[in-house]
Amino acid sequence: MASTLLKLRDVLVRYGETVALELDRLDVYSGEVLAIIGPNGSGKSTLLRVMGLLQRPTSGTVLLHDENALAGNTLQLRRRIATVFQEPLLLNATVHENAALGLKLRGVERREVARRLEPWLERLGIAHLRGRSARTLSGGEAQRTSIARALVLEPEILLLDEPFAALDPASREALLQDFHSILKESAITAVFVTHDREEAFGLAGRIGVLRQGRLAQVGAREDVFRRPVSDDVAEIVGVENRLPGVVEDCGNGLTGIRVNHNRFKIVGQCKPGARVAVCLRPEDIVIGCENSTTSDCNRLTGMITRLSNGVIHQRITMDCEGMQVVSLMDRKAFCGLELAEGKKATATFNSSAAHIIVNTYA
Repeated sequence: MASTLLKLRDVLVRYGETVALELDRLDVYSGEVLAIIGPNGSGKSTLLRVMGLLQRPTSGTVLLHDENALAGNTLQLRRRIATVFQEPLLLNATVHENAALGLKLRGVERREVARRLEPWLERLGIAHLRGRSARTLSGGEAQRTSIARALVLEPEILLLDEPFAALDPASREALLQDFHSILKESAITAVFVTHDREEAFGLAGRIGVLRQGRLAQVGAREDVFRRPVSDDVAEIVGVENRLPGVVEDCGNGLTGIRVNHNRFKIVGQCKPGARVAVCLRPEDIVIGCENSTTSDCNRLTGMITRLSNGVIHQRITMDCEGMQVVSLMDRKAFCGLELAEGKKATATFNSSAAHIIVNTYA
């Protein structure tokens, strides 16, 4: 098991009477990529500043390699951490001068600066811009310069505060692909905060969900995205379908749940009589015409209320006995069906695709 590089214990950040962050514990393991996701105002940037030793918490402990980072040695330990912000924060200087700034501030000799920096300029695709003024750079080029400035410091941990949020789609996609490759090749320990679920799922192996300053769930990305522990977490990670029901029976690894007049069989164990939410991701629901042949189990019928076009997926919203059900269907599959707004249709799903949250609807 990987060693723990950074530990937060009983961390509280308070602004007057407002609690911005309250964590019992959070560990960052050596070599991992951890994403912290949550809505705006959930405390993501505050958490990153505390982790980067840029903000002292109201109370609590931050440990880097089990060394207390709040015990008078903060500056020394801060030099072992690098932070990339949403805005590149570049000086009115060349790309080379901006990317080399951290090394120069640490007194690194010019020849050594060049030796360490050039490979990163090449790797990030900005070597040809080394003499260009930062003021002439595109958003993607400026953020690549900012990332190079952080990576050349060879930090023990790299922190990123929504580094791709301000980029246009093409620049964002290209930088995401390059950055993903860099993380895999270098095995650097990284923590980034984002409100973008796709970004978090694509880059991180472990994900923490932050809500109102508190960690609602931390775990492997598949567990968090497919098995949220609460209705709030389900909403944040994109589980749009949360259907209220009551457990009727349980046996042989399957739970029988009644949702309105519908009977579902879900993989899992749950106590009969419990009020639950049946959680389904939109991509796990299959929409068919009203007369499609399928089992009555794990099937809903209703009317299509909205069709939303996407480049890859067609988003289908149905009204099923007053419950809204959302599905994402591959556009090629959708085009082969005669589905339209106002038309009746069926929604089906596999027993293993659903997740049960207990006591969500008490």
